[in-house]
Amino acid sequence: MTSTIIVEKAPHLRRKDSLARMLIDVLIALAPTAVFAVVVYGFDAVRNLGVSWATMVLAEFVFVLIQNRIKYDGTKHSFKEQIKAGVSGYSINNLLAPSISAVIFALIMPARLDPYYLIYPALIAGSLFGIVIGKLVFGGNGSNIFNPAAVGMVFAKLCFGSHYVYNSRSFYVTTGGTPLTNAITEVSGLNSLTGKWTGIESVPLANLFFGQVGGTIGEAFKITILIGMAYLLIRKAADWRIIASYLGTFIVVMSLAGAIICTRENLSFFRFLAFQLLSGGMLFGLAFMLTDPVTSPINSPSRFIYGAFAAAVTCIIRLFGALPEGMVYSILLGNLIAPALDYYKWSSSRWNRRYVIILCCVIGVALLATGLGLGFGGEVVA
Repeated sequence: MTSTIIVEKAPHLRRKDSLARMLIDVLIALAPTAVFAVVVYGFDAVRNLGVSWATMVLAEFVFVLIQNRIKYDGTKHSFKEQIKAGVSGYSINNLLAPSISAVIFALIMPARLDPYYLIYPALIAGSLFGIVIGKLVFGGNGSNIFNPAAVGMVFAKLCFGSHYVYNSRSFYVTTGGTPLTNAITEVSGLNSLTGKWTGIESVPLANLFFGQVGGTIGEAFKITILIGMAYLLIRKAADWRIIASYLGTFIVVMSLAGAIICTRENLSFFRFLAFQLLSGGMLFGLAFMLTDPVTSPINSPSRFIYGAFAAAVTCIIRLFGALPEGMVYSILLGNLIAPALDYYKWSSSRWNRRYVIILCCVIGVALLATGLGLGFGGEVVA
């Protein structure tokens, strides 16, 4: 008796569900954060969402038309026939998938640029680059290896980053009525702490949790992000293994860093660790981007390693890099190693010695780099 291997595109659903249902679940999970952004930022948030959505959905539609065009068969076909053939290949998934990427991309962009009009080319260029280079060039839905929103965000940041304005919101962090201009600037409290960890003591943790800080329009309010994460976990649209391994590795590495830094700077260890967990776009990226089933590994052990690797990269960039926030780069680097983790010659759905060694090496290298880097008193960047 011979067996037939059926090759399918990602995501590989292991439950009785449809891809459309899973995509709708992600949109539902994103809804609270998007609504909060609209309430706080008003037209700026609506503009981010609208421009990003129109750009990505249109790019996907054009791609489907091209992909399903009538191949040359010796007969001349009219433009109407070509359009009809192209549209016949368009499905609800071709609308939902770019909609998710568009909402995520819009939420990880700032509300304003200086000068103001640059926000429009930044949104269009970033979303177009993200959907085309991050997804469509690989073959469309289920074929991409990189998260389109992350690719678009990095491209927009590289092109327009010097014009970003992160603190243009309707309310600001204050202590006794005085804005914390020395403690909070760019990415939800991270950017201004270059080499000066004492600024952490001036940042109210409640403000970080309730979104009363500057940053991109969707990363600040942790309650809506956690609600969305919980919904995805309940609906099994996100894998708990990735979230658990990421948070576990992040806490372990940052605990070591906190033990060294807090002893040296006479800071509160709890405040240091809580600040690292609540600041920046770490929770947003973990909930909605790192858990993307298309760009994450398939097997259970590989997903543990994938999450641990992304957390290790985030910690190293935050502690020693020249960038204030390492989440988006850890997502892209994690996407890059996911195919290697799934390589059929060594991947398995069961734990074995190889997986244990790799996981221990990932966490061990991060701990060793943190211990040696901070232990020798090197310059650190928050």
